Amino acid sequence: MINEAVNSGARKFKACQEVGVSIRTLQRWVEGDTVCADKRPTAVRPEPSNKLSELEVARIVALSNLDEYASLPPSQIVPILADNGEYIASESSFYRVLKAKNMLNHRSRSKPRKPYAKPTSFTAYKANEVWSWDITYLPTKVIGRFYYLYMYIDIFSRKIVGWEVYDSECADRAAELLERTVLKEKCVRKNLVLHSDNGSPMKSYTLKAKMENLGVASSKSRPRVSNDNPYSESLFRTLKYCPSWPSKGFEDITSARVWVNKFVSWYNDKHRHSAIQFVTPNQRHKGKDKAILEKRHALYSKKKQQAPNRWSGATRNWEVKGPVELNPEQNKDVA
Repeated sequence: MINEAVNSGARKFKACQEVGVSIRTLQRWVEGDTVCADKRPTAVRPEPSNKLSELEVARIVALSNLDEYASLPPSQIVPILADNGEYIASESSFYRVLKAKNMLNHRSRSKPRKPYAKPTSFTAYKANEVWSWDITYLPTKVIGRFYYLYMYIDIFSRKIVGWEVYDSECADRAAELLERTVLKEKCVRKNLVLHSDNGSPMKSYTLKAKMENLGVASSKSRPRVSNDNPYSESLFRTLKYCPSWPSKGFEDITSARVWVNKFVSWYNDKHRHSAIQFVTPNQRHKGKDKAILEKRHALYSKKKQQAPNRWSGATRNWEVKGPVELNPEQNKDVA
């Protein structure tokens, strides 16, 4: 195959890369016009001078099975031995021996950590197809005491579709708020997906039952991975870095609700969001963004015709933003 590629004009180095071998390996394998077999598996390699003896291997296995060390990994066994003035082998040697003896399993009595797969990717083509929600702390003037802001956001339009401030985290309140929000947006049993992290209210049976009743599908983040819920995290950052944010805390829950109500009104109706071509979330949620952006494009085109010397290229891009993906798949094929 490599000779055929070279005869067709390809470089031997590039041809070897495509096959998956180095050019040095190819030179060792080829003798004249004959390609020899791979000699690596049958190569005679000298034993390392620092190889553990059979007695040392048996000692490592026996010590690792003692009641004192049976539940500990080598990373803890070796330091304990060092504290006792004893050295048998390095930590990597312990791991290597235990792996060879099929003893390098989960050694503790605790449950092994589960591998968590990345959440399913969802794409919102219009409003009320994919929502995201989370709970964040609102500080009070009493150190250590907080109020809790429940907030639902539509990832397509970035509109805050539902919110409430409570004095505690509660699954019943989250379910009630979801029901009010879904009814207000008129999307009962409309294939809505609700994404969240793995907090206690989010995983509760109360909320799950309410979602099933409303026809809302569930999507969950991986534990301790904030990137899996980026829209809610970004919204909370905007909220807490708002110039009017009370850095000294809220006086009471009423003042917290009043402040959040003003923020939501500003965010939905006045804030030009950078991710949706600087239209407001309400404008995109209602489908008005297309007309607004076409008007901007017409204005820029007119100004370019009036003073073409001031424009070195095309006018600013005022195209409507397309579908929005939640946790998009990486390295996917491009058509």
